[in-house]
Amino acid sequence: MGASKIQVGKIQIGMIGLGTVGSGVVQLLEKNRDLIRRRLGADIQIKKIAVAQTQKKRSLKIASSLLTDKVEEVLNDPEISMVVELMGGIDPAKRYLLQAIEKGKHIVTANKAVLAHHGAELFSAAEKKKVGLGFEASVCGGIPILRALREGLVADQVTSLYGIVNGTSNYILTEMTSEGSSFEEVLKKAQEKGYAEADPRFDVNGIDSVHKLVLLLRLAFGVQVDVESIYTEGIGRVGPLDVKFAEELGYRIKLLAIAKLEGDSMEARVHPTMLPKETLLATVDGVFNAVYLLGEYSGPGLYFGSGAGGMPTATAVVSDVVDIAKNILSGIGVRGSERMVPSKKIKPIEEVQCSHYLRFMAVDQPGVLAKIAGFLGEEGIGIASVIQKGRKLQQSVPVVIMTYEAKGRAVERALAKVDQLPVVTEKSLAIRIETDLG
Repeated sequence: MGASKIQVGKIQIGMIGLGTVGSGVVQLLEKNRDLIRRRLGADIQIKKIAVAQTQKKRSLKIASSLLTDKVEEVLNDPEISMVVELMGGIDPAKRYLLQAIEKGKHIVTANKAVLAHHGAELFSAAEKKKVGLGFEASVCGGIPILRALREGLVADQVTSLYGIVNGTSNYILTEMTSEGSSFEEVLKKAQEKGYAEADPRFDVNGIDSVHKLVLLLRLAFGVQVDVESIYTEGIGRVGPLDVKFAEELGYRIKLLAIAKLEGDSMEARVHPTMLPKETLLATVDGVFNAVYLLGEYSGPGLYFGSGAGGMPTATAVVSDVVDIAKNILSGIGVRGSERMVPSKKIKPIEEVQCSHYLRFMAVDQPGVLAKIAGFLGEEGIGIASVIQKGRKLQQSVPVVIMTYEAKGRAVERALAKVDQLPVVTEKSLAIRIETDLG
C-alpha cells in the first residue's frame, strides 16, 4: 500500500491505545479544535482508535464508531496519514510502529521504552520512508525539552545535562525529606495517591529514567546508545538517615539522569545524587520534572514543569501531531532524523570521579573510625568531613564521611574492605555528589 491520501484542509489520524494519555489527546483535540485550526490552518480529525476492548466502560464520552479492536483498521486505512501510538510497552508496539511506517504513515509516540531499546531501527525506517517520527511526550511529559534541544539549541553544543525525569522517585525523595518517613512508608503513600504503580520497580530502580536519558542523549549529543551500557542505580537503599544527614550537610538527594561530554568520550549514568540545597535543581519537588542543560555558548538553562499525567503528556503528543501536520500541509517534506555522530565511548562508572557521601553502620567501639579511615587512605581517598552521632556502646551507629573527589573504583574497593569488618552491621552506602551546576 502506498502513501496515505491527504484531504485538503483536513488531517485524519488514527490512535492505538486509549488510556490516560490517549483520553487526554482526544479531549484536547476536541476542546481546542478551533484554536488548533486557527494555528494550523486545517482540522485534525480522529478517524479510528484501536483499543483492546471496545465495550469497556470509560469516563470519556466517545462515539462507538471511532473504536475498533482491530489495529489493522488503523494501519490499513489510506485516509489516515498519521498514527499516534499510546499503548506503551515494547511488543507489539514496535511491530505496529514499523507496520505504520512501512505504509507511509507518520508516527507520534509517547513510548520511551520502545524508542530506548529499538530507536535506531525505528528512526532508520522512518527516514527511509520519509515520514515523521514525533516523540516529545516520551521525555518529561509536558516539558518541551526535546523541542528545546532540537530547535532552540540547534546552533549550540550541549556539554552536560542533569535531569529529574521520574516523578515517582522525586515524590518519594521529597516526602522522605519533608516527613522523615522511610522509603517503604512513602512508597505506599505514593501508590495510594496514584503517583506510583502497583509494581514500582520500573520507576524506583531507575529504569524509566535511563530510557529517557537514551533519548536525551540522542538529541543533546547526537549519539545512539544501548540502555544496557548506562550505569543505573535506583533509590531503594536511600533511608531517612541519609536524607537527614544530607539536610544537615546542606544537600538534597535526587534521582538524576546525568550526561557529560568529555572529548571523544562521555559520561552517562542514572543514580541517587546529592545536590547543594541552593541549586535550582535541588528545589524541584514532588512529582515535577526538570532538566538542567549547560550549552557551550548559551550557558545554563533549566526546563521545569509537569513530567507526567494525562493532560500534560497529551499536550506534548498533540504538539507533535500539529508539528508533523504543518510539514504535510506545507508540502516542504518531513524533517529527517537527527544525524548521529560516531558513537562516543561511555566512561565506566568505576572511572567517574566525584566527591562521595559514605554512610557506614558500625558497632560503637574505639578504633572503628580509624580503621574505616585507614581503608579509605589505602585507596587514596581524602576525607573532607566526618559525622559520628552520639555514644551507644556495643550498638550499631551511623558513621558518615564526606570525601574529596575520588574515582568510583577506589570507593568500591574501600567499601568492600570496610564491609568485611566484624563491627560493620550492614552494607555500606555511597551516594555521589554533584556541585558544578547552577
